[in-house]
Amino acid sequence: MYDIVIIGGGVCGAAIAMYLSKYELNCCVLEKENDIAAGTTKANSGIIHAGYDPEPDTLMARLNVRGNELTEELCANLGIPFRKVGSMVIAFNSKDEEHLRNLYERGIANGVRGMELLDKEELLRREPNLNPEVTGALYAPSAGVVNPWRLCISMAETAAENGVEFYLDSQVVGIEKIPLGFVVTTVDGKKYETKYIINAAGLYADMVADLVGARDFEIFPSKGQYYLLDKTSAWLVNSVIFQCPTEKGKGVLVAPTAEGNIIVGPNAEKGNSRDDVSTTREGLEFVAEQANRTTLKIDYRENIRSFAGLRANSDKPDFIIGESALCRHFINVAGIKSPGLSSATAIGEYLIEILSDCGLIMYEKHDWRYAKPIVCFAELSNEEKAEICKKNPKYGNIICRCNTVTEGEILEALESHIKPRTLDGIKRRTGSVMGRCQGGFCGEKIHGIICKYYGIKPEEVLWDRQTSYIVAERVGEQK
Repeated sequence: MYDIVIIGGGVCGAAIAMYLSKYELNCCVLEKENDIAAGTTKANSGIIHAGYDPEPDTLMARLNVRGNELTEELCANLGIPFRKVGSMVIAFNSKDEEHLRNLYERGIANGVRGMELLDKEELLRREPNLNPEVTGALYAPSAGVVNPWRLCISMAETAAENGVEFYLDSQVVGIEKIPLGFVVTTVDGKKYETKYIINAAGLYADMVADLVGARDFEIFPSKGQYYLLDKTSAWLVNSVIFQCPTEKGKGVLVAPTAEGNIIVGPNAEKGNSRDDVSTTREGLEFVAEQANRTTLKIDYRENIRSFAGLRANSDKPDFIIGESALCRHFINVAGIKSPGLSSATAIGEYLIEILSDCGLIMYEKHDWRYAKPIVCFAELSNEEKAEICKKNPKYGNIICRCNTVTEGEILEALESHIKPRTLDGIKRRTGSVMGRCQGGFCGEKIHGIICKYYGIKPEEVLWDRQTSYIVAERVGEQK
């Protein structure tokens, strides 16, 4: 019998698990993919928004601003780079400038600190590579960028360090209401009895709610396509640069990433399937056309990867967070579109309040601790590199040359609580396969390390999700 079953191992599920791990509770996370952070979490802009976008007095506004504060503090404790680069919303005419003033007033109402309205001269002084036709900007210094999957994994590792159990490849296919709670059945036939369920299933949250007769909302996937530019383009912008938002969202942005690349995108495509992360020429051409309005200095020959992510838009204007009106002790965390990443830590904190209101008695642990920070060899000083290589020579064996990722880091990832079994799983934990060559140099070596560690055949190793095989089985000898 679990006290709580969390369905979904994305950034919200991980944050909830981490906060619940602070209490004497028996909790587990059921994730349908073969790794955590494998859905919306792994494919987004990585921006921690300041909080001037959401309408005042909404959950989005409250949790965005609080999440901004908590994320910076959490990253410091977990050793995750958080670049507080600030954000700019730029204007091109008087109508845009009026919109900036409205955003400024909204930000004040939401409790965003330090915002400034910049004139053209000051804007171009700070961001000299922007389109000279800009007329001004709203600047929010509290905005930043983070690696979204590294944040998710570190929170999940902290939860696991403190007793939360994680079950991968565990798609939920049935939920039965029983007198003392629920029985949750996964695709492999296993059953989990629990007092409470937290539905953090992202793009599938409405379908999970339907399993218990609590579907009173709908999820509508929206796809966004991106360019990721090489680090040689890092000079392009200093801050996250938005154009004025529209009814479709925050629009195409140009921004630095936590790793020092430049990201350009996304567009907003409705009517997609819940698994469609394909890119298209039309979609990427639209992104480039819109981004060129921000700056004409983007060199798309510097693109090292194009990708797409999916947002879990819903038929509700706000986040859907709380106990279902249709099923007692079934708690939805759904419709977590932007600013979902920014709000994730605050959502985890907020769930403690919700569960308490639902009658769950919780006692704080006295021995709770953060997970050990992930070693990032490239971020160490020369003295620290020498010391760690002395203790473990495998840290001196460079596997990924683009991002200076070592064999020691890969083996450490394989020894973590939530063990990766795919190349993408290693990538999310170490930053390998993310450089200019996109795995052309290191992919084969990591493949071999995975085979050796798990004692499996090369054709058993996956790139990412199920069936994404890298090596085909030999069917005959070449003549």
